[in-house]
Amino acid sequence: MVVVGIAAKIYEAMGIQSWLPNIISNSESMSKTIHDHTMDRGYISTSPVESSIVDENYISWLKEHPSAISSFQRIINTSKGKQIVVFLDYDGTLSPIVCDPNRAFMSDQMRAAVREVSKHFPTAIISGRSREKVYNFVKLNDVYYSGSHGMDTMGPAPKNKSYDHHDNVDRYHYKTIDEEGNEFITFQPAKDFLPAIEKDEEYETLEEQVESVLVNYPDQFHMTRGKKVMEIRPSIEWNKGHALEYLLHNLGFDNSRNLLPIYIGDDRTDEDAFKVLRERGDGFPIVVASKPRDTMAFHSLHDPSEVLSFLIRLGRWGFDNNADFVLT
Repeated sequence: MVVVGIAAKIYEAMGIQSWLPNIISNSESMSKTIHDHTMDRGYISTSPVESSIVDENYISWLKEHPSAISSFQRIINTSKGKQIVVFLDYDGTLSPIVCDPNRAFMSDQMRAAVREVSKHFPTAIISGRSREKVYNFVKLNDVYYSGSHGMDTMGPAPKNKSYDHHDNVDRYHYKTIDEEGNEFITFQPAKDFLPAIEKDEEYETLEEQVESVLVNYPDQFHMTRGKKVMEIRPSIEWNKGHALEYLLHNLGFDNSRNLLPIYIGDDRTDEDAFKVLRERGDGFPIVVASKPRDTMAFHSLHDPSEVLSFLIRLGRWGFDNNADFVLT
């Protein structure tokens, strides 16, 4: 029954304790059920001592970063009179982390959930991957795509917004039209670096070779590391936080007082976006994490399956409340 006690604390911290009495009523068989369930979810390790420490740490962490699912109604209550705007990471958020990055497919259920959410709320996907790669995974036309940590952004053009290229930001805007005549806005703040990027492809080999190549470009590129990835970025001040601000202020979401941004991500590169929401003093940064970690997020979701549950619930709420979004 030790496992039941630990699991009870975990479920209570996650806000899903309502079904615990039914579980505990059949102690022997249900104890095994909880043990198997929590083992699969990564809550309990094989070592009893280590298990207790990890579980207690996770329970404590969950109290500081409560489940966004159990906090859903409070999030919705905060949105009264405001436009919800949804920002999503891709890998580890909309899709599981896999050994082969080319096989990080999102499920049909996840795609349907994102599609439903985008019908009711402006929705953007911000990823370290290239914009084209993320689009090929998601394949939804009403979503904003911000690849390379926001250095390459494309989305439906706001109808009542003009871009006169009067400053260092607007000069990187480009209008494009697809084969069906739909107008899109492309934003590439690192465009000036493209010739240097296309000139040298060596840095995509081993880490030692990457570093040796970057020595030749001290002012143009720098390397960062994310979750199971090594990245080379142009040396400009731009990250997912800047991408979030850009999308809020330059793609039709101008009145920040009437906005409620929700950002869901799992990687440390998402912390820049979490920080922006904290500094704005509004919105809900939500981290996807299966174990305790330092984060600036307010709430948490355990894995992509919980992200799916949250998005389904958000989409249903938007449908029930006729929150259809029309880009103006």
